[in-house]
Amino acid sequence: MGGVLRIGSRASRLALAQTESVVASLRRAWPALEVRVEAIHTAGDWDRATPLAAAPAALGVGVFVKELEQALLDGRIDLAVHSMKDVPTRVPVGLEVEASVPRRADPRDCLLTSAGQSLEDLARGAMVGTSSPRRRAMLLAARADLRFTDLRGNVETRLAKLKAGRCDATVLARAGLERLGLMDARAWTVPVSVALPAAGQGALGLEFRAGDEQVRGLVGAVDDAASREAVVAERALVRRLGAGCRTPLGVLGTVDASGRLALEAYLVSADGRTRLRERAEGPAGEATAVGVRLAETLLGAGAARWIERGTAAADA
Repeated sequence: MGGVLRIGSRASRLALAQTESVVASLRRAWPALEVRVEAIHTAGDWDRATPLAAAPAALGVGVFVKELEQALLDGRIDLAVHSMKDVPTRVPVGLEVEASVPRRADPRDCLLTSAGQSLEDLARGAMVGTSSPRRRAMLLAARADLRFTDLRGNVETRLAKLKAGRCDATVLARAGLERLGLMDARAWTVPVSVALPAAGQGALGLEFRAGDEQVRGLVGAVDDAASREAVVAERALVRRLGAGCRTPLGVLGTVDASGRLALEAYLVSADGRTRLRERAEGPAGEATAVGVRLAETLLGAGAARWIERGTAAADA
């Protein structure tokens, strides 16, 4: 590629760490590549007060990506690096985000307490800080006695609020903790039997202008097919359901060594009392079809009554 590859990233420590990991992978694949990273603040960064579940109405869809997408469309950057779970399942015309997905990190959630307690160890009526309807509903399904309070901010801010006693526990993505070197004794990994992650959690989204074959070729060298196929299936399911960040929905795709894709979805009512869990399988090369088929199964089982429309970022 002639000139410099301009990569856009959110300005948070986690976002920049994720972007630098992509830069390192690109440089290994293309040693002569020149890269410039540009930090861009998004609506979700500016507004720290609005609960993320209310963000689509207050701030618009895609609160952590739309400024980066506009920079792409304006030609100010050539590539945007996102947490894939922040990216709406319908991207603006003229952009692509599912062509290349680097190897995915552990997609599970972690419960964090000062003493490293498990979910079972939490005191009765413990206060959990999270703005994610998905996490609230799934934890309530496992522990109906828990109480919740909204907790926003970056990873470090939420850990500081936990330390200050704003809550007894909080929930964060394991991938983010690992990327920041913060995976320690405070963190207990939540089993997928208790909570499935948000679509795309643990994966990075590489978004570029459709038709930019130079960038497509560059990012193709860092693609992990199994990660991409799992994420494509997850996003296809969410897109077919019309689900948004207010929907207490978890979904996880995995691809085995034989190229078989397994996709599982878990939908919970807000109070945690009603649960719907379904699974589908198929060839990894038919990821979109597997996602759509599982969504149809959920809709046939009555999922529509739980769907809250409008897609934005999941709680980190």
